[in-house]
Amino acid sequence: MQYDNGGELLVAHLKTLGIDTVFGVVSVHNLPLVEAVDRHLRFVPVRHEATAVNAADGYGRARGSIGCALTSTGTGAGNAAGSLIEALASGTAVLHVTGQVESAYLGSGRGFIHETKDQLGMLSAVSAYAATVTSARDAGHILREATSAALAVPGGPASVEWPIDLQYAAQDDAEETGPGASAPSTDAAELAAAQQLLSGSRRPLIWAGGGACRARPELLALLETTGAGLLTSNSGRGSVPEDHPLVIGNFATTPAARALLADADALVTVGTHFRSNETADYGLKLPDAHIQIDVDAAALDRVYPARHALHGDAATVLPALTGAAVRADTDWTARVTAVREEVRAALHEGIGPQAAICDALAAALPRGTVVARDVTIPSSSWGNRLLPIHDPRANVFPRGGGIGQGLGMGIGAALARPDGPTVVIAGDGGLAVHFGELLTVAQERPRLTLIVFNDGGYGVLRNMQDKYAERRSGVDLFTPDFGPLAAACALPYARIAAPADAAPVLEAALAADGPTLVEVDLAALGPMKDPFTPPVKIPTA
Repeated sequence: MQYDNGGELLVAHLKTLGIDTVFGVVSVHNLPLVEAVDRHLRFVPVRHEATAVNAADGYGRARGSIGCALTSTGTGAGNAAGSLIEALASGTAVLHVTGQVESAYLGSGRGFIHETKDQLGMLSAVSAYAATVTSARDAGHILREATSAALAVPGGPASVEWPIDLQYAAQDDAEETGPGASAPSTDAAELAAAQQLLSGSRRPLIWAGGGACRARPELLALLETTGAGLLTSNSGRGSVPEDHPLVIGNFATTPAARALLADADALVTVGTHFRSNETADYGLKLPDAHIQIDVDAAALDRVYPARHALHGDAATVLPALTGAAVRADTDWTARVTAVREEVRAALHEGIGPQAAICDALAAALPRGTVVARDVTIPSSSWGNRLLPIHDPRANVFPRGGGIGQGLGMGIGAALARPDGPTVVIAGDGGLAVHFGELLTVAQERPRLTLIVFNDGGYGVLRNMQDKYAERRSGVDLFTPDFGPLAAACALPYARIAAPADAAPVLEAALAADGPTLVEVDLAALGPMKDPFTPPVKIPTA
C-alpha cells in the first residue's frame, strides 16, 4: 500500500485497531500526523504531553484495548515520560508516536530545535518497546511491531520516534507482519501437583491481580466451584463483580483478611505483582501452600515463594485447576462472606462523613461506569476498596502511584465511552499538577464529573507528618476558589459541604449531558474518623 505521507499511514493503522480518538499536542515536528488524524479521526488537543499519554492510557483501559498519543520531540517526549512510566508499571497498552528532528541531523548534537540527546534511550527506559523510523518503507512495519508489543502480555507502552522529513514523505508499506508471540507452556508436572493440592483443600483462598482480568469467566468458575474467598489487588478489582458474595476484595492487609490467610490451607494467586502498598511492604504473610499463576515468568517466585509456580495464561490454566477442585467446608465459605461484610463495615465507619459520598456514588452510578481515581486520600482509603467495581474496564487509576494523572485518564475514558457518565476522583493537590486540562474538558465537553476533594494541600503527607514529625513541610498549599475557576473555564460547578449534599449534587452531575466540577469542601464536611496514612514504613517511627 502507498500513502501520501506518514499521517495517512498512521490513520490507516489506527483504523485497524478500532481507535477513533487520539490525544496529543501539535508541534512543527508532528504536523503531518496531527493533520491526518484530525481529518479522518478525532484529535483531542490536550494541554500537556503527559496528559496525552494518560488520556490514551485511560481510553485504552476503558475499552479494554489500546490508545494512541502524539507528542513532539525533545521536551515534548520528555514531558510524556512520566506518564509512560505509569503505563509501563500497569502494563497498559499505549501507542506513543513522537516526532523527531530531520533524519539528516538526527544524533548530530548540533542543537537542532527540539532535539535531545539519545531520545530513543530515554524512551526505551520508560517503554515496553521503542524504535526509530529510519525510512519511508519501514514505518508501517514499526507501527505494527510497536502495537503488537504494547498489546502483548505483560505489555505496556510502545514508543515510535518519527523524523519529520520521513513523516512528510510518501510511504510505501509492504504490510508485512512478524510472527506472533507464542503462548507459554505450563509444566505438566507442576500443574498436576497443583491440582492435587487443590483437590485436598477445604479452606481455599484466591487472590486476583490484573492478569486475572483477562480470564474472568474462568476465575468465576473456580471461585464458585470451590466456594473460596476472593481477595484482589487494586488491579484485580472487577475481575469478578464486587457484589458477588464471595468477593472480599482489596482488603488483604486488614486484620480479618490476615486471619483468613493464616488459616487457609491453599492460596491460588492469579496474575498479581504483590505490590508493596498492597502487602504492607511485603510484611503480609501468605500460606505456604501457594499456587501462583502468571503469564510473565519473571513474576513467579519474585515476591512470595510458590509451592507450585504455573507459567501460563490464566484463561488456560484456571480450568485445569477447576476440574480438580472440590467444595470448601461450609463453615469456611460462611466465614468468607462474614469477613467480606466485616471489612466493608469497618472501612465505612472509619471514613466518617465521606461515607455519604461513597454511598451516593454507588447508588447513582450505572453499573460498569468508569471511576478514574487520582492518588488522593478518598481514592486510597475508600475509592480503591469500598466503592464497588463490577468490570475491570471501569477500574482506572495510576497503579504506579503518581499524583496528577487521574484527570487525564478520566478524559480518555470519557471519550472512549461517550454514551454514559465518567467520574474522576481527585484531590486539590493532584489536580493542580494539570490545571490546564480543565480547558481540555471545557473544549471537548465530555460527560465527565470531576470530584475535587479540597483539603488545601497534600493531605496524605500532611497526615504522615502530623503523626510522625514535629512540623509540616511542603504539604500546605494555596488552593484556588473552585467556583470562579470553574466559571472561568465555562464549567458547571457544585459544592458538597455536608453529608446531605452528596446525593442530590452527584445525581444531578451524573445526569448532566456534559462536564461538571464538584468540589468537596473537606473543612466543612468534617474529618474522617480514622485519619488516613499510607501503608509505608517510617524508619524513625
